[in-house]
Amino acid sequence: MGGVRIERARRGAVVAAVLLLIAACGSSSGATDPYLWLEDWDSPRVRSWVAAENARTLGVLEQDPRHAGNLAQAIELGKAPDRLPEPVFQGGMVGNFWRDAEHERGIWRETTIADYETPQPNWSTLLDLDALARAENRNWVWKGSSCSPVTRTRCLVFLSEGGEDAVTVREFDRAAREFVAGGFELERGKQFVSWTDDDALLVSREWVAGEKTASGYPYVVKRWERGKSLAQAVEVLRGDPADGLATEPVLLDGGKKRLLNLVVRHPSFYEAEFDLVTGARTVRLALPPEADIEGILGDRVLVSLRQDWTTDGTTFASGSLVSLDADEMISTPDRLRATVVYAPGPRETLQSVLTTRDRLIVTSLYDVRGRAAVYTPEPGGGWSAAPIPLPDNATVSAVDADGRGTSAYLSVTSFLTPTALWRIDTADGRLDMVKAEPAQFDSSRFVVDQLKAASPDGTQVPYFVVRAAGMPYDGTNPTILYGYGGFNAAVTPSYDGLLGRLWLERGGVYVIANIRGGGEYGPAWHEAALKTNRQRAFDDFVAVAGDLIIRNITTPRHLGIQGGSNGGLLVGVAMTQQPALWNAVDIQVPLLDMVRYEQIAAGASWVGEYGSAEHPEERGFLESISPYAQLKDGVRYPEAFVWTTTKDDRVGPQHARKFAAKLSGLGNPYLFYEATQGGHGAGANIDEEAHTAALEYTYFMRQLVPEQPR
Repeated sequence: MGGVRIERARRGAVVAAVLLLIAACGSSSGATDPYLWLEDWDSPRVRSWVAAENARTLGVLEQDPRHAGNLAQAIELGKAPDRLPEPVFQGGMVGNFWRDAEHERGIWRETTIADYETPQPNWSTLLDLDALARAENRNWVWKGSSCSPVTRTRCLVFLSEGGEDAVTVREFDRAAREFVAGGFELERGKQFVSWTDDDALLVSREWVAGEKTASGYPYVVKRWERGKSLAQAVEVLRGDPADGLATEPVLLDGGKKRLLNLVVRHPSFYEAEFDLVTGARTVRLALPPEADIEGILGDRVLVSLRQDWTTDGTTFASGSLVSLDADEMISTPDRLRATVVYAPGPRETLQSVLTTRDRLIVTSLYDVRGRAAVYTPEPGGGWSAAPIPLPDNATVSAVDADGRGTSAYLSVTSFLTPTALWRIDTADGRLDMVKAEPAQFDSSRFVVDQLKAASPDGTQVPYFVVRAAGMPYDGTNPTILYGYGGFNAAVTPSYDGLLGRLWLERGGVYVIANIRGGGEYGPAWHEAALKTNRQRAFDDFVAVAGDLIIRNITTPRHLGIQGGSNGGLLVGVAMTQQPALWNAVDIQVPLLDMVRYEQIAAGASWVGEYGSAEHPEERGFLESISPYAQLKDGVRYPEAFVWTTTKDDRVGPQHARKFAAKLSGLGNPYLFYEATQGGHGAGANIDEEAHTAALEYTYFMRQLVPEQPR
């Protein structure tokens, strides 16, 4: 992938201009909060305010002449019958959850593995969520299923009201295609469940009112047996109400009658304690706190590391995947021996792990490009690796694997290549592409560059640019810059037909920035922007914007930014710290009040990422970067589009509401929209997601391409 050469003298002049723009804004924070009332989740005053704001915003965006066409395209692509049905192995079959024009909420369905790979599978419906919602007058949203590891016909189905994280859990019989009368059932709540066998569960939930952490997660795990009331469930392990996250059960299914139950307690977002459940006892495992259980293959338990770990005289590097013998883990839980499976190089990071009956599939990134390999256990505890020859310059994602067989599915996608599904047989290495989405726009007109920008501390920050092959370098190109930069999550290329049709084909440029705080280069890349070091992530993002301007790809007049959740915080900071650099700011389901974020929804769980306002040094930093605190009178901010959902019980709609209200109080133009459904996302069904997407693209067109689309 190539870059762009720029004459040195002109580059210097543009750099100076960019620095002048960046220096234009200082920071301060207010002492009072006149919009605290908007933190009420649902009061008549809040509902009235939201309704008025929604009417005003929809009156602007839906009346734009481009909106109707944008919406029609979004609905068409969202409901396209030739979308790729994502497979899930379940009891010797392939399952899939599917939404389309006839199934607004969706259907859970299955077919044989062989039939799934045909062009037109003959699906059999297990559960019609639309029919269930009508019968029960509930706004059900599918949140997944978990089938018993023994018979694999009894499954737990997780249903959400309007897309929120809280779920209702019900037992379903796949063979009978109905809910089990008198079976396991848990009413709505933030809860975690795993099977121990066909007739017992480990359940973490709010057993007694108020028995949850400050962030709203359960911390008590009990064993619940079939035929007994919930009140008769027996406590297995108790965390602490001061914990950052949940205490939750985990099932490791190694096949061949090898089942292990664990309970994982999270004192903080990035730290864990691991207990093995053996009958009525639990035994603490001497695993490092910054680690994750990835699965089990036969008798080998797989653990990924986010810190260096020394055990039994051997040190394993952060970012590695290691294996432990399950029998040794049971017999000597305080003295663990490990064997390295995967160790990353300086530009690599582990992404995911799948297990078939006898082998592993490990996906990774090399300089933000996807890789995959099959790992085979060797006598003596070692491992051998064989790369999977998938297309290069793409994102490779683990989809699912048959733990009782030899097949696994991987997806391969890129900005300009539709997503394809590949099957690997881990026994003989055979690799086949079994399905692919059709092209949704003419990608032959476009190219992708992977470039790097220098952050103020000298760090080279990679970013991708998707552009027309003949794009003029005259600074007039409408450009959307997307970023996230948090929670060790990597932002990688993917195919988006709507982006292609509504933005690229109309002359737009799309950019994603792989800034620090993310997981593109492993734990160290993430840790570099934790807590009071988070300004590095913001600086990286601004550095990418500056590089786009230096290269004359765009200018502030034509540059917009976009980010959701933690990315909403990112673009909120970018807006308040550098308001002159952007002409559009799309702030999606965001965190914005960083002084009070711990008191809103699940915010208290993220202290490990952001720090706490209870600690003076961290509070000072949070005040200095909090977009809500840093909005100032007398500063001209770009007209932002701030949107959220009432059903977001993770971040909460309060941040977006208060930010919009403060912009209004300052007399600054803005657009605010709050959908009533959707949870921490863009909608509870395809129509709602399409509506949100159409609003966003219409907003960007208004701000960056005010004339009619070219």
